[in-house]
Amino acid sequence: MRLLGLRLLLASVFLPWVAVSAADFDHAHAAYARVLEQFVSTNGVDYSALKARPADLNTYLDEAARVTEDEFKSWSEAQQLALLLNLYNAATLRLIIDHHPVSSIRKIGGWFTSPWELPVVRLWGQTNSLDWLEHGIIRPRYAEPRIHFAVVCAAKGCPPLRTEPFVAERLDLQLDGQTRQFLGQRDKNRLDVTTRTLHLSPIFKWYRGDFETAGDDLPRFLRPYFNEAEARVLDDPKLRIRFTNYDWSLNEAPVGKIPDK
Repeated sequence: MRLLGLRLLLASVFLPWVAVSAADFDHAHAAYARVLEQFVSTNGVDYSALKARPADLNTYLDEAARVTEDEFKSWSEAQQLALLLNLYNAATLRLIIDHHPVSSIRKIGGWFTSPWELPVVRLWGQTNSLDWLEHGIIRPRYAEPRIHFAVVCAAKGCPPLRTEPFVAERLDLQLDGQTRQFLGQRDKNRLDVTTRTLHLSPIFKWYRGDFETAGDDLPRFLRPYFNEAEARVLDDPKLRIRFTNYDWSLNEAPVGKIPDK
């Protein structure tokens, strides 16, 4: 009886703390925000500096790893997607600095294993791959084509890594901003009104089905992101679509903001 009483006393002291800490995920993603503020600019990522100071990145990845699937399911859809997008990008940063210096993410892995198949994502008590996260969870569950401008594979051909975390209360605006920013990069995406030719990143070719499910076809999906005159060109049935080259070199750029501690 005394032993049982002691067990109950310990449970009353420690179990509530465990329950609270497990459910107390920071939806502001503050640790990841510090990583982005210190090591990411619109030009790229300072991987050397991040490798020297990985504490905040490790903290964030540990926080995400503690989220249980039941807890995750209790969140709003926007909270879920914000975590998954941030986790994909944070895990990619970790993957790069674990192998840095490296000229391209495609240099990571082996003869029969791509970097996107490596076990680098910790979530729900499991360790899985970036492919599992993107193609097994994010794309099929959320049917949101704008995620292709939010997840960043550490290549210059990718959309730029956002300098703030995705957060539930502003997620739609953030995804819209990512889309507009990416479409504004004329080396990747541009509309030639004279020749009626739409030049697009290969991302639109690789995931064409995602965009066409959302907007019937690529021009219709893109229409809201162009001005009225350009939109009329997109409506032209004779519009030609050409895909630009994809640059797989590392999206590395010194930021020069290494923190003091």
